[in-house]
Parts: sequence; structure tokens; C-alpha cells
Amino acid sequence: MAELRPPIESGAPDPMPYMHPVMVKNYGKWAFHSHPKPGVLYHRADSGDEIWTVKAGTARQLDHYTVRELADIADQYADGFVRFTARSNIEYMVADGSKVEPLIKALNDKGYPIGGTANSVSMIAHTQGFLHCDIPGTDASGVVKALMDELYDDFVKCEMPNRVKLSTSCCEINCGGQADIAIIVQHTKPPKINHDLVANVCERPSVVARCPVAAIRPALVNGKPSLEVDEKKCICCGACFPPCPPMQINDPEHSKIAIWVGGKNSNARSKPTFHKLVASGLPNHAPRWPEVAEVVKKILATYKADGKPWERMNDWIERIGWPAFFEKTGLPFTKYHIDNWRGSRANLNASAHIRF
Repeated sequence: MAELRPPIESGAPDPMPYMHPVMVKNYGKWAFHSHPKPGVLYHRADSGDEIWTVKAGTARQLDHYTVRELADIADQYADGFVRFTARSNIEYMVADGSKVEPLIKALNDKGYPIGGTANSVSMIAHTQGFLHCDIPGTDASGVVKALMDELYDDFVKCEMPNRVKLSTSCCEINCGGQADIAIIVQHTKPPKINHDLVANVCERPSVVARCPVAAIRPALVNGKPSLEVDEKKCICCGACFPPCPPMQINDPEHSKIAIWVGGKNSNARSKPTFHKLVASGLPNHAPRWPEVAEVVKKILATYKADGKPWERMNDWIERIGWPAFFEKTGLPFTKYHIDNWRGSRANLNASAHIRF
């Protein structure tokens, strides 16, 4: 009998080969961790070994010259051991405490800010944007660059009540995930269909099945197989666009940006929560998105002034209540902020198998 081949493993790779030897030696055997300054973490093992982590912010899209520059700094100060985080930061592991300050100076001299730890504003987690994704409504990397330029001081200083995590998503599928403040593209009109191209480009059954609220159905238009959208059901999510580019939903006038707050994945001190809409219809004004930056800074300033120590944003809002949140931030409250699920039977309780 032939030998069975080992299965192909999927998921995250084994981190041990890429981890600093001090971390491998003391894995799971740490006496304590501390935070001596913004962007720097100190770890002491039960064995007495010490190691420092220095976190620097980088751009989401890196050219190979920048990667080489960062790697050269790692070779000089951190024994060549680095790791990139999910929020586009780079972390250097340093076993020699005398190299910490020279490492920080070398990074600052090259323009990389040190911060993003403890009660600071973290780097923004974001989706792929125009570079890789097939359905973006805006340039996610551009939004991150514009916002972090505005929030630089909040990244390098630890002056918030607690950690603030931000995310951006360039469509309403929200791959950026839950966050204290989430910036999400908001389509406000159903897709425009180019009926001349649908039959040649789109696999119509797949497009019908892709719609989460069964708002798309096959149709004949001018004698050609095509699709049509029930605009009363359509929630303008954009899920139909990837399998059928002739169903264009991006629009320079009707693709807006919305701000959501209060999302949290961790269960530390309070339960995980979903973020909730607080501002919608903001202009999608590249390349700096000034209206979005204004709202985000207003929310952060209010939270910084009014939040208690160790309160995450959702805890702060729960303590003061939503009416006080809108009053303190000065954001307008409209009927669109009230979710009464009216019409849910017509859209959410639907299936692609229903008969039209």
C-alpha cells in the first residue's frame, strides 16, 4: 500500500522559526510585561531574560526599497528579527536594552513614527482598496494615509482613556471589521446595469445567488438575457458587482462614506460589541477626505475629554447614553439612526429560492 501523503496545512504559519531566540526560549514563561514609553514594550521572563519590543508605523503598501530599509535597521539594532502586525505596524525585538534608544532614533530619522501602544490611537486596519480588491468604492489606503496624518500626535502619545482602534472598509461588506471608529463606504443607489454586456460577462445564476436579500432576478432586455434589480429590496451593498462588473454600483456622486463607532472584538472588561452608525452621507472626497477627518477628530476629542481611565469607546457611550453622545460630539441625529427593522420581512427574510 502506498504511503499517504501528509495533509497540506492551512492557516497561520508556525511563528517559531521567525521569533527572536529569547522569545522562543521563554515562550509562555514571562514574569511580567511593562510599558516604559509610547511604542516600547518591556518583557521579563521567569529566567531573568529581558527583551524589548519597539513598534513603528509604516505605510500599508511598501515598495521593496522601503522593505530593505526597514530590514537593514533590523539587522543593525534588532538581530534581524521583526514582525508586521495586522495594522501595518512593524515591531522590532531587541534583546540588548542599550540598542532601544538608537533604534528609535534610526526609525525617527527615516520618518517612521514610534507609537501605537497602550492608550493611544492605533494604526488603522483597512481593506485592500483599489490595489487588489474588485469592488472598492474608495481608496482605503488613501483614507488611512490622510487620517493618520491628522492623528499623528494621538499615535505617538498615550493620552486616550484607553486604546482606540480604527478601521476602514472600501465597501459595505466591511472587511475592515469592528472597531472603536470604523470608516465604511456607503453606496446610496442601486447598481446601474449595462444590459448589452451582462450576457457575455456575467454568470447570471451566480449573480442571483450572491444577492443577500434576493433583489436580483433574471430578465430579458431587448431580446438579450440580462438581469434586473428590485430596488425596493436592494440594500446597495455592492455584492453583485464582483461576479458581474456590468452592474456598476460605484458612483462619484452617490457613493458616500459613513462613520460607525463602538465596535469591539475583545472581551476584556466588557463584552464584544457591534459598532453603530453615527454619521452618514459624508462626501467621498479624495485624496484627503477632509469631512471624514473632521468627524473622526471630533469624536476622538470628545472621548478623550469625557472618557474615564480604561474606558473603551463603547463603554464610554454606554455610560453616558446615545443622546449624550450626539449632544457632546455635535453630530446631527436623524431618523436614519433609528433601526426599527421596518420592512425587514421584505428584504432580510428573503431567499434566492423564492419565486418571482
